[in-house]
Amino acid sequence: MGSNKCRLGTFIELRENTNDDLSYGVSDVRGVNNLKELMSTKSDLNGRDLSKFQLVYPGEFVFNHRTSRNGSKFSIAYNDGSKPIICTEDYVVFRIKPECKKELSARWLYMFFNRPEFDRYVITNSWGSSTEFYNWEDVQAIELELPSYAIQQKYVNVYNAMLANQQSYECGLEDLKLVCDSYIENLRKHTPAKTIGQYLIPCEQRNDIGLSVDSVRGLSVAKQVITTKANMDGVSLNSYKLFPPKAIAYVADTSRRGDKMSLGFNDSEDTYLVSSISTVFRTDENYLLPEYLMLFFCRDEFDRYARFHSWGSARETFDWDEMCSVEIPVPDVTMQQDIVDIFKAYNTRKGIAETLKNQIQNICPILIKGSIEEAQKTDEA
Repeated sequence: MGSNKCRLGTFIELRENTNDDLSYGVSDVRGVNNLKELMSTKSDLNGRDLSKFQLVYPGEFVFNHRTSRNGSKFSIAYNDGSKPIICTEDYVVFRIKPECKKELSARWLYMFFNRPEFDRYVITNSWGSSTEFYNWEDVQAIELELPSYAIQQKYVNVYNAMLANQQSYECGLEDLKLVCDSYIENLRKHTPAKTIGQYLIPCEQRNDIGLSVDSVRGLSVAKQVITTKANMDGVSLNSYKLFPPKAIAYVADTSRRGDKMSLGFNDSEDTYLVSSISTVFRTDENYLLPEYLMLFFCRDEFDRYARFHSWGSARETFDWDEMCSVEIPVPDVTMQQDIVDIFKAYNTRKGIAETLKNQIQNICPILIKGSIEEAQKTDEA
């Protein structure tokens, strides 16, 4: 028989193991995001009683039953690691029953959860007033058409092969970043710092070349150039500043930005436009590469420095004079380029890994549909 229509509750059971003996600490705490991943928690754990936290062993699932204000997605994850993690007692932990592991593959079930169709189903069937929930009983009541275990495994193998490819790209990412950071730390210790102002060239040209709204860009606190989120209807672009290739732009206002500076580097071949409140500059590349300078701007230390040296009353700003007073080690451009090349390799590898991760998530609906259709054909035969 190729398929079997059933309720999910037939195959799963609730888990309620708590961290009573405090064997696991803050470093083991994980949250669940709406990308269906376990992640390092963003919660403040000061004073929290970790003995009440739940254990999630390898092979177990965990979900947040609150579905409100969650991007119309259901936060559920699968611990496919080799070690247990702990999560808040507000989450729900479950596993496939031991006696059902040859009927339902945990990885196939995770793929089943990793579909937009499933998110829509959960959001439609969530209930509540100010806060909506999708509870354990609701998960148990899910009806699915379950292919045979052999068919499930066939499609799981495809998923696992793609996952292994993505993980191979991630392997060594942190080592590359560590090399880059080590280079910078070594320079800070052994290379005299210089004020960067002597190498900066302000760019004050306005939009006198007629660039359209399609060229307008914003600057994020993640140090990225982004498509503007501002309403540009009826806005004159004449006062907007040109943001040429290899230039850096930043917003001097540092208030209400999460203690971070909005800043970006134009690494494209196109000239963009940024708001007139932004400061745009290039560097004298005979002495200071803009990509090398960006490595320092992207460090947490720079954000702290910029906030500390921001001045004002209702609004604090990190003005041009303060930017010019920033001191960094400035080795010869050959060494700067070596460091930049390492960082570029890191970003390229990271970008490929992220692309593969998105492809893996996007292929889940295809694999689930393929397995069910194959099971149906088997039944018809």
